[in-house]
Amino acid sequence: MNAHILMQTHAENYLSERRRLGYGLRTTGYSIMSFARYMDALDSQEPLTVEIMADWARQDQGNSDKPSTWAQRLKRLRSFCRYLQQFEPRTEVPDDTIFGRIGQRLAPHIYSEQEIIDLLAAARNLGSFIPGLRGATYETLFGLIASTGLRVSEAVHLLDTEVDLKSGTLTVRKTKFAKSRHVPIHPSTIEILKHYRSKRNLSIAVTEDTSFFISTRGRRLGQPLSLEQVHRVFIGLRDQLGWINRGAHNAPRIHDLRHTFVVRRVLLWQAQGLDVDQQMLALSTYVGHAMVTNTYWYLTGIPQLMSVAAERFECFTNMPEVCHD
Repeated sequence: MNAHILMQTHAENYLSERRRLGYGLRTTGYSIMSFARYMDALDSQEPLTVEIMADWARQDQGNSDKPSTWAQRLKRLRSFCRYLQQFEPRTEVPDDTIFGRIGQRLAPHIYSEQEIIDLLAAARNLGSFIPGLRGATYETLFGLIASTGLRVSEAVHLLDTEVDLKSGTLTVRKTKFAKSRHVPIHPSTIEILKHYRSKRNLSIAVTEDTSFFISTRGRRLGQPLSLEQVHRVFIGLRDQLGWINRGAHNAPRIHDLRHTFVVRRVLLWQAQGLDVDQQMLALSTYVGHAMVTNTYWYLTGIPQLMSVAAERFECFTNMPEVCHD
C-alpha cells in the first residue's frame, strides 16, 4: 500500500465513489472507517491480510464473542478490499472460511388474501376522538403498503404533496438506498386514497409540510405518524386477529406485506404467461431495490410458487401430458 496515503483517505474516496452511485452505506461506511482508523493506528507498511482484518473484526464495540458478529463485520470489508487491490494487488479479500457463514435471511410470512382483508377490516374499526379518522388512516396505510409494496417507512413519510392522485403517482423521496422514485398506483387504490384525503381534510388544515398519513389523537392531531406508533397499532391488530405464523420471524410483520406484494405479482405474471425474468427488472425498480438480486430473494417458496415450479420441472423432463400454456 502506498505509505503516503492514509487508509482513512482510501476509505473516504471509496465511500464517496459508492455514494455517488446511489448507495447509502451507513452501517458499512461506519465499519470501513473504523477499520481504516485501526489500520492507520497500526502504521503497517505490509499488504492487508485476512489475519489483520480478523483481529479488527473481533474488537467490535459490543465486545461480542460471537463468530457470527465478527463474520458480519468482516463481510462489510470485502468490496473495499477489492477496491484497494488496484493500489496494492497483494491485498487479501476475506471470505466465509474465517468465522463461518453468516446466518441466512429468515423467511417472511406471506399473507393470504383473506388475512389482508381481515387486517384492513380490523384497522377500519379503530376508534379515535374524531369518528372514523383513525380507522381510515390505518386501513388506508396498510392497504397502500399491500397494494404497492412500499416500505412502511416510505408510506409513513409521504407528504401530501407527494401523493398526486390526478396522475396516479406517488413520489417516494430518498430512502434506503438514497434514491427517489415515482410509483404508479392502480385506479382502485387512487379512489381509496381520495376518500381518505377528503376525510382527513375535514379535520386539519393542509400545508406543504403536511404528511399524507396523520396522527389523530389529542394534541398530536395532524402531526406525522411515527414508525413506533404504526408498529404498535399493527401488533395490536395482529394479536387481535390471531394469525398462524408461517414465517421464520417471531410473528408476521408489516414488512411481510411488501414480500407478499412481490410474490403475488410474480404469480400473476405466471398466470398471464409472461416471461418473469424479463419483468423482474421493472419490478425491482418499482419497489426501490438497488439490485435485482434483492427482488429475486423475495420469491419465497410459498406453495403456489412451488406448484408452478414443480409443473415446469415436469415439462422440462419431457412429460407433455402435464404441460399446458
